[in-house]
Amino acid sequence: MGRIRVLPDQVANKIAAGEVVERPASVVKELLENSLDAGAGELRVEVETGGRRLVRVADDGAGMLRDDALLAFERHATSKLRDVQDLFSIATLGFRGEALPSIASVSRLLLETRSAEETTGTRIEIAGGKLLDCGEAALARGTTITVRDLFFNVPARRKFLRSEQTELAHIASLVTHYSLAHPDKTFRLLSGASELLSVTPVGTLRERVYQVFGAHTLEELVDLGACERELVLPPPYVPPTEAVESRREPEETLPRTFRLRGFVSRPQVQKGNRNSIFIFVNGRLIRDRLLLHALSSAYYNLMPAAAYPFALLFLECEFDEVDVNVHPSKTEVRFRHQSFVHDFVRDAIRERLIESRPAPAFTPGASAGAGQAAARLPYSEFSQMLESTAAAEVSAPPARQAGAAESAPEFVLRPQPGPPPRLDFEGPGIPSAEPSAEAPKWRIPDTHGAFPPEAVPPPAPSLAELSDLRPLGQLQESFIIAAGRDGLWIIDQHVAHERILFEKVLRQRAAGAVEMQSLLMPLIVQLTPGQQIEYARIAGELNASGFETEPFGNRTIAVKAAPAGIPAGELEKVLFEILEIAEQELRGRSLDDVRRNIAASIACRAAIKINTRLDHSKMEWLLRRLAATDCPMSCPHGRPIALQYPTREILKAFHRI
Repeated sequence: MGRIRVLPDQVANKIAAGEVVERPASVVKELLENSLDAGAGELRVEVETGGRRLVRVADDGAGMLRDDALLAFERHATSKLRDVQDLFSIATLGFRGEALPSIASVSRLLLETRSAEETTGTRIEIAGGKLLDCGEAALARGTTITVRDLFFNVPARRKFLRSEQTELAHIASLVTHYSLAHPDKTFRLLSGASELLSVTPVGTLRERVYQVFGAHTLEELVDLGACERELVLPPPYVPPTEAVESRREPEETLPRTFRLRGFVSRPQVQKGNRNSIFIFVNGRLIRDRLLLHALSSAYYNLMPAAAYPFALLFLECEFDEVDVNVHPSKTEVRFRHQSFVHDFVRDAIRERLIESRPAPAFTPGASAGAGQAAARLPYSEFSQMLESTAAAEVSAPPARQAGAAESAPEFVLRPQPGPPPRLDFEGPGIPSAEPSAEAPKWRIPDTHGAFPPEAVPPPAPSLAELSDLRPLGQLQESFIIAAGRDGLWIIDQHVAHERILFEKVLRQRAAGAVEMQSLLMPLIVQLTPGQQIEYARIAGELNASGFETEPFGNRTIAVKAAPAGIPAGELEKVLFEILEIAEQELRGRSLDDVRRNIAASIACRAAIKINTRLDHSKMEWLLRRLAATDCPMSCPHGRPIALQYPTREILKAFHRI
């Protein structure tokens, strides 16, 4: 007797269920997508015990005829494909015909449906893949599917489900995502007697974002608008002999249009994980590595490597430009022109951030990033110095005279009197500076409608105001205090100069005119084996960025010249910093990212330090040059450069409004 045999349908269905149905949220996803494909305008999701006991999805879509309802539980039965060519241009969310039989094989399922073509509906009951009952019922048009006791006949799978709250969070996140993708539809989510989500149709995506996340989140977002780019492909090649024989004209290839819309957060809004990144391709919720990489590349040098933005992205293209049939649960896709899509998404987001120049607003009484899973920024040694200096002042107040009143340590604001002289500092540093001694909780705000007039968020502060700022003085000889059109501004002088120098180094690198300084004596640097490997990989970029280096024996290099502005005592630290970051973070990144990282290290070491007194002319120069940069929002390592204290907040603090 042979060893190979065909599996029974019941076993095959359970294997398919293991691929399609991972958890209760997988059931909700498949049923929601079917409802959307059926043209539903109102979708209602009910769950109990995180979906273990009950998942019910009801819609007012097209419904099914009796014969179709029975056929829908056969494997690979679908109304959305006709032949193999349809697989290359899929326009629906569901298409495999595996969802219903897979779900029915591991649960007790009840289907109630009626098409507008029939006067009575159909009621089908299935348990563990076996048909128990099929009959007529008086039903409204649409479909309701009730799934009870998920994995009741597969206890091993049920054992691996997480807690009730975790499974409910997955379901809530999924329904929220699809409500964002379809602002013209009604979505309701109920867990037992609690209503977690209830949104009604609105006219714009912005209104739906307000419904779901509230006004505070909307204030932190940058609207991408309508971004569009065309990909023009060459016509297919036809051999001359074949063209003569067929007597046909060369075919013209129509341009392929890609569109991107949605919202991204300001660089200062930083999350500790990717849970706040929502990506849709042609209305399909996906987790695509290509698009996630494009998003992180758009924020490169604007946000720390360990932080993630909030993003709600909708990419639309011709259906034959994307293959959605590459993952059992349809959460991954493959683009025909991956490099083009990656660069389009990256450039569209980055250009919009540069254009809007969003600035973080400082609100008294609220900690930065309150209510968000923000990542702690990697402080530089200069920031650590400032932190330790401030702590020392607080813990050790200056000695006071006998009988003097007790007072808290105070920060000193140094005004700079007199009209400033006309100066322009073009060097890499400011000369003549006088130095002195886990998964976020899911929540829905209490609002269901569109914008009420009083809830429309005010315009977000923009760093376009930098050119109009008037410096007032310094705080701790480290921060510039300036007056603007709408409030006070606080500018970190070190990271502001760091951003200026960073972009200057990149421009010089692109033009092949990097400013260098020769060393009187070559600096001999010993490398570890790992650093030696990284040096060999990026030696060309180091030399092009202003470092003149060459091998000097075993695991040793000689540095003969360095970029202008780096102090001699900092040169070895800069090299080790570049090699360390290259080894830890940039092994899988492009040469352009390596180039930007080298420029960031050079700028950080050459920039003006904290605890450095600046006169009025130097502060004006710093603000003027910062306003001329492309990305004045943050330094190359992701720290914010400027904070605004809006006039409205000042008036509220003084009880003027």
